[in-house]
Amino acid sequence: MVKVIISGVMGRMGRTIARLAYEDKDVEIAGGVESPDCVHFHENIKEILNVEDIDAPITADLSKIIDRGDVIIDFAGNTEAVLGHLRLAAADENKKCMVIGTTGFSKEELEEIKELSKDIPVVLAPNMSIGVNLLFKLVEEAAKALKDKGFDIEVVEMHHRFKKDAPSGTAVKIVDILKDVTGIQRVVYGREGIYEDGRPSDEIAVFALRGGDVVGEHTVVFAGMGERIELVHKAGSRDIFAKGAVEAAKWVKDKPAGLYDMMDVLGLR
Repeated sequence: MVKVIISGVMGRMGRTIARLAYEDKDVEIAGGVESPDCVHFHENIKEILNVEDIDAPITADLSKIIDRGDVIIDFAGNTEAVLGHLRLAAADENKKCMVIGTTGFSKEELEEIKELSKDIPVVLAPNMSIGVNLLFKLVEEAAKALKDKGFDIEVVEMHHRFKKDAPSGTAVKIVDILKDVTGIQRVVYGREGIYEDGRPSDEIAVFALRGGDVVGEHTVVFAGMGERIELVHKAGSRDIFAKGAVEAAKWVKDKPAGLYDMMDVLGLR
């Protein structure tokens, strides 16, 4: 049994994670964390789930409930808040595991996450669905096969109108994979103007679309002369991300300190 604390528990993802965690016989919900502006709406996660058989207090201060859990699942909308939780989890008196699904971290913040993961096990993943992580693997294999064969690479993603970061963390991860495999380092975001000599071959283009209630769509295009390959993932429900987060929490509980991702959790390496 793994005891989880859910940060960002009143958000769209947080509520979904809470529901799926409650339904999982191998998981116990120990508590929740939310911003001071929201925490007064509910005092306990059982109010969110409309159940009576759990006791999982909600607080704006993780330190008040950190002893109740084994793993903190963090989908807070503020990267600084997530780092604060990670520092607390990594402290000598706590040593709790972390599963981080929040995106939009700066390079400096990612470096701090990497450093803190030397003290505790951390799963950091911009997208926790099984399908998207398989997409990462397929993109890697396709890029290897098509490298130096005249294929241009374009990445297109679309999300709901409320998403804060652009491009998505998933798109950033895809680009990182493409850069590592192809050696192409020039990345352009959208296009405007005139290309006198046409599209350069040594660039990867990324387009971020926002609108409506789209959960998440990612397309990677390998366009050659006379043929085109497209790898596409479309999310129809947030359940796929939440289920991955719960699985990651169960997986990471007894792991040694280190920085992991969903490829590790799902055994796709």
